[in-house]
Amino acid sequence: MYPRMAGTPAERARSSAGAPQLGRATPTDSIMRILIVDDDDVALHALHATLTEAGYHVQSARDGRDALDRLQREPCRLVISDWLMPGMDGLELCRRIRAGDFGGYVYTILLTSRDRPEDIVEGLAAGADEFLTKPFHRGELLMRIRTGERILALETREVAIFALARLAESRDPETGEHLERMRNYSRILAEWLRAGGTVDADFVRLMYLTSPLHDIGKVGIPDSVLLKPGRLSDREFEIMKTHTVIGAETLAAAERQYPGIAYLTLAKQIALTHHERYDGSGYPAGLRGEAIPLCGRVVALADVYDALTTKRVYKQAFAHDVARSIIIEGDGTHFDPQIVRAFLATEDEFIAVRQRFNEPAAAPG
Repeated sequence: MYPRMAGTPAERARSSAGAPQLGRATPTDSIMRILIVDDDDVALHALHATLTEAGYHVQSARDGRDALDRLQREPCRLVISDWLMPGMDGLELCRRIRAGDFGGYVYTILLTSRDRPEDIVEGLAAGADEFLTKPFHRGELLMRIRTGERILALETREVAIFALARLAESRDPETGEHLERMRNYSRILAEWLRAGGTVDADFVRLMYLTSPLHDIGKVGIPDSVLLKPGRLSDREFEIMKTHTVIGAETLAAAERQYPGIAYLTLAKQIALTHHERYDGSGYPAGLRGEAIPLCGRVVALADVYDALTTKRVYKQAFAHDVARSIIIEGDGTHFDPQIVRAFLATEDEFIAVRQRFNEPAAAPG
């Protein structure tokens, strides 16, 4: 799925050094910085020596709190942390990283002697990307890091994808931080599904990457409908509903030109199906139950929650408790029951995202 990057960072930098390229950073500027976190001096030294020898820039921290401080001062794209540490342990560090903003996705590897299924589930739920058994094997460690490098390369695509999504959003003055909230709500739900074994880490990352494209088809909706200051007539609503098909057709054209690109396939499915309903009463195709792609079922709930809890010209923002009641009422009709369970299990995270990507506060009730 991801392009393989041969050799260590130092080897890749040396191989590219011979040909001058205008506007290119120096080779050392492109080498990934890795933050290692462990309260054990021997383990910290072993990690540092291994990674430095492999050509990475390495920073060290003694516990989770120290690691967060360092990430705030000088962001790193990859963190390798021991699980058991005094103060803030590796598990809590993963949670804080996922809840924070560190200039992009931070790939996390937990070092642990734990290998029980329930421990792995707990780590995944906290947001860890990989696990590595202590004492680590050098080859396995470097392999896991290269996996992280390939995954982080997605962010170059994310910039273009998010800019494309902004194109649709820019025509609607009321959406505010809608795209930021949507991709975080979608990630939260996908992380819960991942912890339960329903999906893998790739699905979580692709949901975060592609969910902002759910309404890309709105670029094809006339201003008279899209920007109408009030509720739509039946005829206008039929026009508005076509944004699902317009978006899917646009992304399908890109998919035909670049076959095999997973994020285009997922984005197309989301654009087409995020207004389908679990009982078959949605649009555009009236799909029912698991005939609706899982990505569409996830975004459907995220989108409704965001619509309920933000202000529109025709309504005030509802409080979280009101939105929660409406979502529970739609369990099994509008929404997949599994996704409703995911929402109820993670609603504190939804509230935190809503507060972070701030909208005017809703009146109680």
